[in-house]
Amino acid sequence: MRILHTSDWHIGRSFHGHSTLDALRRVLDGLVSEVRQRAVDLVIVAGDVFDSAMPAADCYRLLTDMLTGIREAGARVVVTSGNHDSPARLGFQAPLLREGIHVATDPSAVGTPITLDDEHGPVHIYPIPYLEPALVRHLWPEETLRTHEQVVRHAMRLINDDRAARGGRSVAIAHIFAAGVEATPQLEREVRQSLTQGTLDVVPVADLEGPDYIALGHIHGRAQLSDRVRYAGAPLHYSFGEADKPRGAWLVELDAEGLAATDWIDFAVPRPLVTLDGTIEELLSAPEYDAHADSWVCAVLTDRTAPLEPMRRLRQRFPFCATIERRPDGDADERAASYRDRVGRGTPDPQIVDGFLRHVRRGEAATDDEARIIADVVAAHGAEVAR
Repeated sequence: MRILHTSDWHIGRSFHGHSTLDALRRVLDGLVSEVRQRAVDLVIVAGDVFDSAMPAADCYRLLTDMLTGIREAGARVVVTSGNHDSPARLGFQAPLLREGIHVATDPSAVGTPITLDDEHGPVHIYPIPYLEPALVRHLWPEETLRTHEQVVRHAMRLINDDRAARGGRSVAIAHIFAAGVEATPQLEREVRQSLTQGTLDVVPVADLEGPDYIALGHIHGRAQLSDRVRYAGAPLHYSFGEADKPRGAWLVELDAEGLAATDWIDFAVPRPLVTLDGTIEELLSAPEYDAHADSWVCAVLTDRTAPLEPMRRLRQRFPFCATIERRPDGDADERAASYRDRVGRGTPDPQIVDGFLRHVRRGEAATDDEARIIADVVAAHGAEVAR
């Protein structure tokens, strides 16, 4: 059996205020072409199909077109819900879907497989929708389920018990943060928040023992935790922190004994992402940046003083400049101490004003003309107070 493992489509996500629907459609159309050309038997989408719990109508249209396209290309589809998805909205039409398209969002069905057959016999597919402990622990009241790790461990126990009874080959699908994988900076909002709060719920890879292959979602970069445990990542770049991560899917081969081979399939990126550093004049004039005229650009400006209208000027050269960051040269040294620390009690008033200008200008002091004006204003204020 030939399986294409993908995940984290995030239909409906924006990129710095720009819709990604058209770009995602192009990438997923390429996925459908791969399914047809490589005679794929099954496509797995391991969670975060939508980017929000309340997707717009255009998002449903894209999902419908892709599921229909995959099915018409000759493959079956198993889709699970992720933490971004609303299980009710994603799965509301599951009973009405055509034969061969399965949307698994019901946690009570964990441990009950979707069974497909090939020339070697049955292959049992065990979907695990995203399991929020507080929302699912009532299903298994005899278990202690306070963390995501405990819930996933219980789900895998149900799966392995069923596997032992049925026999045959098996694949599990889960949307989790597994130990041993590194999250890309600016990648997962939930992962970043959990890291800062110290509540990140990591699932040990040892808890994923049993099936011949584990198709994971949740992390946007490709990752291999073992020969049989892998992340496919997202099909599209959704942040500049992902720019160096390849986009694609895993092609998984099962033979009569189980996992036989895994190969990576690259997807074409509709528009590359690049981060450019320098002063605004360097970014506007340096010839080496000509190659990025059609790229999504994150401009990191190193000017000591904030330039006027930087986005308007940059977009004259880079029409797809998406965001600007300011990191003036020497900024870390200048701002290591707070403004209050550097202009403490007893500092003369003109020096306080000059210190403030240095603070907001990233180290640039007042000019001679500005210094004279400051002295005049401070003197006039002092004379007014003394009256």
